[in-house]
Amino acid sequence: MSAPSAKSLFRATRKRPDIAPASLPVDLPEHIAPVRAQERRDLDFYPTGQPEAIRALLARDGDVIRGLGSVWEPACGDGAMVREIRAAGLPCCASDIVDRGCPDSWQSDYYSCLRSRARAIITNPPYCEINARDGHGRWLRHTLDMPGWDYLALLLSWDWPAARQNGLGALLDEQPFSYCYLLRWKLDFTGQGSPPQRNAWFVWRRGWSGPSEFRWLDREDHRQGSLL
Repeated sequence: MSAPSAKSLFRATRKRPDIAPASLPVDLPEHIAPVRAQERRDLDFYPTGQPEAIRALLARDGDVIRGLGSVWEPACGDGAMVREIRAAGLPCCASDIVDRGCPDSWQSDYYSCLRSRARAIITNPPYCEINARDGHGRWLRHTLDMPGWDYLALLLSWDWPAARQNGLGALLDEQPFSYCYLLRWKLDFTGQGSPPQRNAWFVWRRGWSGPSEFRWLDREDHRQGSLL
């Protein structure tokens, strides 16, 4: 014996256009369309307004940096990191492709500089110039080819070295960083709260031997101690 057809049931329960959905709740949550990501700022200018990142680096590598005499910040922006480096008693020359108000700085296209202005370079480079997708690692390649420095520290996204396309992977395989400091807090580059990424200092040392090392970095500095 065949099973009864369900067609009549479907017809009975099918929504009729003349019946209003009175039983639906009136307090349904409002659907908000996702907000599109904001466009990148001009020249990828995201100042390191929070001082903890550079203070923590100086707390860990300050003796090494002082031994080299002076620092160059080639993407100084408004001078956020420059002020901290100078406040730590380190001579720091500063430059950028545009004048954003950094005291005692000069305008210069980084790629026109063929020799480092100091034995230590510390900067938060424009991400569009150093990432694999847009910059093809150009900033890093130029720096590694530049004579005159012995210490290089770049503040970047934690996942930056994982990209391999456009030659960045091969470059990092050939000239890997000496060690990195993973920041155990998040930096707010936009001032809008809830930063989405983690950052790290990637450090190259001339004459470094051995594999790349992984290190932690906490919010502390040589003047104030723990900032947590």
